[in-house]
Amino acid sequence: MLHPVVLSGGSGSRLWPLSRQNQPKQFLALIGDRSLYQETVIRASKLPGAQAPVTVCSGDHRFMVGEQLQEVGVANGGILLEPMARNTAPAIALAALHVIADDADASLLVMPADHLIEDETAFRNAVAAATGLADAGWLVTFGITPDYAETGYGYILRGEALSDDGFKVERFVEKPDLATAEGYVAQGNYAWNSGMFLFKARSYLDELAKHAPAIFAAAKASYEASESDLDFIRVGKDEFAASPNDSIDYAVMERTDRAAVVPVSCGWSDIGSWSSLWSVAQRDEDDNRHDGDVISIDTKGSLVRASDRRMIATIGVEDLVIIDTPDATLVARKDRVQDVKAIVDRLKAAGRQEHLFHRKVYRPWGSYDSIDMGERFQVKRIVVKPGAALSLQKHHKRAEHWIVVSGVAEVTCDDKVFDLHENESTYIPLGSVHRLRNRGTEPVELIEVQSGSYLGEDDIVRLEDVYGRS
Repeated sequence: MLHPVVLSGGSGSRLWPLSRQNQPKQFLALIGDRSLYQETVIRASKLPGAQAPVTVCSGDHRFMVGEQLQEVGVANGGILLEPMARNTAPAIALAALHVIADDADASLLVMPADHLIEDETAFRNAVAAATGLADAGWLVTFGITPDYAETGYGYILRGEALSDDGFKVERFVEKPDLATAEGYVAQGNYAWNSGMFLFKARSYLDELAKHAPAIFAAAKASYEASESDLDFIRVGKDEFAASPNDSIDYAVMERTDRAAVVPVSCGWSDIGSWSSLWSVAQRDEDDNRHDGDVISIDTKGSLVRASDRRMIATIGVEDLVIIDTPDATLVARKDRVQDVKAIVDRLKAAGRQEHLFHRKVYRPWGSYDSIDMGERFQVKRIVVKPGAALSLQKHHKRAEHWIVVSGVAEVTCDDKVFDLHENESTYIPLGSVHRLRNRGTEPVELIEVQSGSYLGEDDIVRLEDVYGRS
């Protein structure tokens, strides 16, 4: 049976400030109403004979994965939580071990969560062509027929034909300079390396054990030490940490003699930068892409994305990228957006938070938005989903005031449990054991005012938590 495997471990730093570590690009609706992750799992679920997709992701994103699957009605074939990033080779090994536990002859279709495919029929045909090769023991990668000389992708040189649509891989090539890339495109027998694969789970594990035994051993030990946590599978942390940090290309595909490639032209993009998003988006007569409340005069070839907080106006500019969020705004020339990562690196070095979190942070129980803060105080807008509850907790360094704006909140404060209605408020003293719960059918919205000597999120002592965070 065909088991889609969706790798969702990337941080998408080149799409900052919209993409953050806590909410990377695969979970954002960059094109259309659904996220890239949702589009990936929907596309996979439409393939003939496809089973429920397996997702490999960070523990920080587990609730986002579960919620986005539910939103689009796609079944969960397993959500494997990586304790830390170790690249694609061990991540795929975890998925292979998980799938063959119930299906010894399983085939894996491995896809990154953050890629765009516009021509699903061409993709479906390529999967069908790759299936026969995988059944014969080949490890198949999908090579994208290049539209132009791109220096940001690796390339695959195809060798002898193995079928009508598949070829043996002659060699993999690292990202080339422009002149070399132009030569590859002119030759016609090179393809972009898409990072998508199809093979038997057992074939992959056998080749991994042969060419990268340390990765195989660490993944196997880690999966064997796994534990169930709600709808998630937590693999062994120490065992997984022992794995080398290698990609499937380096660990297996460049070393095996069983590598094959199926070329495909399917409107593929990895949405690796703001300029690549502009290139695949629908644009107006002036070659602009506007999202949100934007007014432009004499503006050409630009990508402007406004937040829901304010309007953006442009006059007499060309080839710009302007991305606005409530706490950060990026303005860059379109030909310099690959350097956005340097901004993220500088934020990290300065110990700032803008690369980690948006001002609005999503939690399994709802969300909070830090609408104002200063020395010794912070104001948050909190929304609690119906039936959800925050953890039973206390703080060592802050007190809190809660004011209900809408809905009915059940409040626990030490030995008291009571309802708080619209326009009512309560005080949570420093050190008090407290919890906020929504037992109703509508969201609860409230304003929280924190005051104290320290207001960081790490001043939370969780005593009890339905989401397994205590």
